[in-house]
Amino acid sequence: MPAVPVIAIVDDDEEVRIATGSLVRSLGYTARIYTSGRAFLECHDAPVPDCVLTDVQMPGMSGLELYQGLLARGSTVPVIFMTAFPTNRLRDTLLAAGASDFLKKPCDGAEIIRSLHRALHTGTRST
Repeated sequence: MPAVPVIAIVDDDEEVRIATGSLVRSLGYTARIYTSGRAFLECHDAPVPDCVLTDVQMPGMSGLELYQGLLARGSTVPVIFMTAFPTNRLRDTLLAAGASDFLKKPCDGAEIIRSLHRALHTGTRST
């Protein structure tokens, strides 16, 4: 029996964490919730996630800095970025750096599901 995918959700907004965590669990995945990029990177007792959903703008450490921290560790886990302040430049920068997807907040549940499916099952990125 295949392992249940683990999705890390990193967002400083509690409502987003709760809603996204509920959606992820409704899909049969395990949701690991983190209030900041630093909390995620410093958590050594949790299983390595199969995908990371992260906000771009957070106090202390941005989603991009979190992603750079993952890359510095040699991680290849797909990362999906979410932001309430999307720009084409930011989208292009993150996708060029290897992000799996770039979503505008508030994110539609169907959009998150499609993005997770691509990241987990096809390994392809959004374009």
